[in-house]
Amino acid sequence: MQPVDVGKLRRVWDPRIHPDGRRVAFTVTAVDLEGDRYVSEIWLWDGESARAFTGGPKDTSPRWSPDGSHLAFLRAGPEDSDKPQVAVIAADGGEATVMTEFSLGVSALEWSPDGTRLVVVGTTWTDDWADLEDDERKRRPRRITELPYRGDNQGWLHDRRSHVYVIAEDSEPVCLTPGEFDEASPTWHPSGDRVAFISARHDSRGLDPGSQLFEVSVDGGSAAPVGDVGAWDSVSYSPDGTLHAVGHTGMYDWPGVTTLFRRDGGEWMDLTSQHDRGVSGFSPPLVPPTPQWSGDGVPVGYLVDSGRTRVVRFEGEAAVTLVGGDRMVTGFSARPDGSALAFTATDYSDPGELWWSENGEERRLTSVNEGFRSSVSLVEPEEVTIDTEDGPVHGWVYLPPGDDPVKVLFNIHGGPASQYGVGMFDEFQVYAGAGYAVVACNPRGSDGYGRDHVRAVVGEWQKDDPVDLRDLRGFIAGVLDRYPRLDRDHVGVMGGSYGGLITIRILAVDDSFTSAVSERGLYDWISFAGASDIGPWFDKLYVDAQLPDGDQDLWRASSLSHAGSVATPTLIIHSDSDFRTPIDQGQQLYVLLRRLGVETELLWFPGEGHEMSRSGKPRHRVERFEAILDWHNRHC
Repeated sequence: MQPVDVGKLRRVWDPRIHPDGRRVAFTVTAVDLEGDRYVSEIWLWDGESARAFTGGPKDTSPRWSPDGSHLAFLRAGPEDSDKPQVAVIAADGGEATVMTEFSLGVSALEWSPDGTRLVVVGTTWTDDWADLEDDERKRRPRRITELPYRGDNQGWLHDRRSHVYVIAEDSEPVCLTPGEFDEASPTWHPSGDRVAFISARHDSRGLDPGSQLFEVSVDGGSAAPVGDVGAWDSVSYSPDGTLHAVGHTGMYDWPGVTTLFRRDGGEWMDLTSQHDRGVSGFSPPLVPPTPQWSGDGVPVGYLVDSGRTRVVRFEGEAAVTLVGGDRMVTGFSARPDGSALAFTATDYSDPGELWWSENGEERRLTSVNEGFRSSVSLVEPEEVTIDTEDGPVHGWVYLPPGDDPVKVLFNIHGGPASQYGVGMFDEFQVYAGAGYAVVACNPRGSDGYGRDHVRAVVGEWQKDDPVDLRDLRGFIAGVLDRYPRLDRDHVGVMGGSYGGLITIRILAVDDSFTSAVSERGLYDWISFAGASDIGPWFDKLYVDAQLPDGDQDLWRASSLSHAGSVATPTLIIHSDSDFRTPIDQGQQLYVLLRRLGVETELLWFPGEGHEMSRSGKPRHRVERFEAILDWHNRHC
């Protein structure tokens, strides 16, 4: 695989089975390198073949009406300034009708049980900003009075509000949640008389990761909280009207095992933590994130396990696998009676397709990525477990074809509560395609191995020898010993976000690496606390310290405080619209390494956020690959 081959990739995601149980709507997103954009269309599997059902260029989030007569979805125009609106098209095709005109677009939608209305999250300017021209908005001073005031991949937040609305044909949207708060993830009660949603309305909101569930009548009135403040990802109702939620009942329970809860007798009942695996994940993103329901009302959802994601049926204390194997399921939809599943999945050799599972048998429904598979040679890795001094570490080795010695690139994922896995990862394939052996693992702190594993790094980074650092060093040493083809004199190390943080920590204690690339890293916890969109509370999650009293722990946990020992040539990559780890993090590291005389460069991407490597402008993604390979080719 070459860098430009990202232009051949298609993302197949968000499958939705029609109420008749035979058809499936789903989203296909293509990379348009020439246009430097992404093109998304709704596709339809009609029982015999798959085809594009809408014309794009930015159509996503298909949702069938309960009677199956119509399909709602989100549609945006071709320009970056065009915001997604709700559109509806007949199930048999035709022209779509756009139903909304929210000034900043729609981010969620769901049909009412009777199919006459939809609940959406619509975002609009606040009164102070609504009537301004774009040029005036750019010039106007901003008075900040709340947290957070901006978000990665979102921009400014203090000048807008996201509320829950009910919309219907030929009528104005009705706001169910007016006021000074934002809402997300609305879902209908089966009776159609109320809606549940997630919001942060507690006094310390913005200073912590907390959120709360609420219910509101569609006939008006104030929203009522359901339970205490926790850290919630999604909410849904079972067919019998029982409220379910995915997340954590304590706002500081994350990092941890994300759990499915049921509301029972005024209390949250834990349904899944006995499996010690999360029911949602970040890598890859799972769409939809909420559980669905079998014909007998049993929840069906995900389990994220050791680099794999499977679909399971939660039967009491058991988790019965419905879709498993050596792959990462990225989304699924259940037939209304629960007898079949449509799902999307990726494995080592396949970026992703739509599949069907019924009566224990599976078949692939699409060949959307056939052009990629037929024109690009991929490397299938070897899955390995290395027994380090502290215990086993699970990972992968991608060996390019041949028997000659090969240079090595040791990759470290972000998070750290994320994971590498058995899916097709463009980064590993590009580096292997350039002739490098790619080594990767899931050290302590990674998701997919249980609560103790993912929380093992909490309070560790202020130490000289944190547990994840020991796992990473032990793993690469064990791999170099096990594979004689690997050239131990030419090993590069690289990582992004958390991976950037720990890359600098490794370089500070191990000068055997010959090249390094550190991307979008968190290098200084003190400045991060005041500049990142998650800065006011993220330090408490991992360092278990906050200003003003925790300044010494925060500095000791900062990679900058260890970078004086770095000697390896290091490329620093950062983006100037990254509000998760703002670009001053990269600037500080660059200046420090220059002062130390370390060979270093800063590659600054304009207009990109924290997710640039995965969803940034396509040309920037190619240029990033080329820069990384150039750096390692010169130094590794």
